[in-house]
Amino acid sequence: MHASLSQQLGRRAVLGAGLCFGAFGLGRGAFAAPNAERLVAAARRQVGVTLSYDPAYSVLPFPGGDVDRAKGVCTDVIIRAYRDALGIDLQALVNADMKRDFAAYPRNWGLRRPDRNIDHRRVPNLAAYWTRQRARLPVSTDPADWRPGDIFTSMTGGRFPHTGIVSDRTTAAGRPLVIHNIGRGAREEDALFDHPLTGHFRWKV
Repeated sequence: MHASLSQQLGRRAVLGAGLCFGAFGLGRGAFAAPNAERLVAAARRQVGVTLSYDPAYSVLPFPGGDVDRAKGVCTDVIIRAYRDALGIDLQALVNADMKRDFAAYPRNWGLRRPDRNIDHRRVPNLAAYWTRQRARLPVSTDPADWRPGDIFTSMTGGRFPHTGIVSDRTTAAGRPLVIHNIGRGAREEDALFDHPLTGHFRWKV
């Protein structure tokens, strides 16, 4: 049985912490850079594998640490996609950048030093990292401004950060689908504009 929305949002606080049933097209894929196509494909492969949302703190190997892929949170979709598609380890990159300039990152959790087990799994930290990488773009509610492989951040329930990857598929109305985990495992669905957007990132790697 799936958790209620309030339970899902409550769990997300620890870390921050179906497919669209209408018709969809594939035309946006033609505009995706090769790395973006690989990133989307790696995110899509998590659908049906990551089946639950679990924000419990875990001690992870370093680098390359991960929890069991059957579970995870919204950030894990992105972390796994970058590792699988491009060999990029956000755990190591965020940890190294936080060691260089800890003050540049949010102080939401009362930490005095980086924690390589959890820092990269927190949406505000990823947003800070991509901003420092000059990947931030203006936030837009125009579907045409979003490309496959872009990263969005949003605020659910008024205070819970969320994130996901923009797909190369769209609805019949032209809205891009997203691949994310918002409580029931990794899914690809029409949800980009479901919650107030707080960030738009296009990381050129």
